[in-house]
Amino acid sequence: MSEHPNAARIREGYEAFGKGDLAVLAELWQPDIVWHEPGNTALSGTYRGTEAVFALFGRIMELTEGSLRGEPLLICADDDYGTALVRLTAHRGDRSLSTLVAHVFRVVDGRTAEFWEGPTDQPALDAFFG
Repeated sequence: MSEHPNAARIREGYEAFGKGDLAVLAELWQPDIVWHEPGNTALSGTYRGTEAVFALFGRIMELTEGSLRGEPLLICADDDYGTALVRLTAHRGDRSLSTLVAHVFRVVDGRTAEFWEGPTDQPALDAFFG
């Protein structure tokens, strides 16, 4: 059984993020993407459009000294939605983070239109980024 095309695109997105390839990410997303970042930190909120999401990424990389990594452990998708179980790791000064999150993607015409992050340990993320 072959991988669904949307699962392959989601996988490609994680590879692009790992390389810092924003051009590929922009191709994989709808221009008006809506990105939901949960929690209770200065990063929490809803971001609209690729530029706003890229600015969020820049802030995250600044806070984590460029160390944030997302390792997809499992990706599944159909024509409309995708999910990924992801191991997030990072360090910030003498603090470190290693946690599982669930990423949910709403896909329109083969491109991510909306994204939600579902942490398994929101307090740990809040403490790390707070």
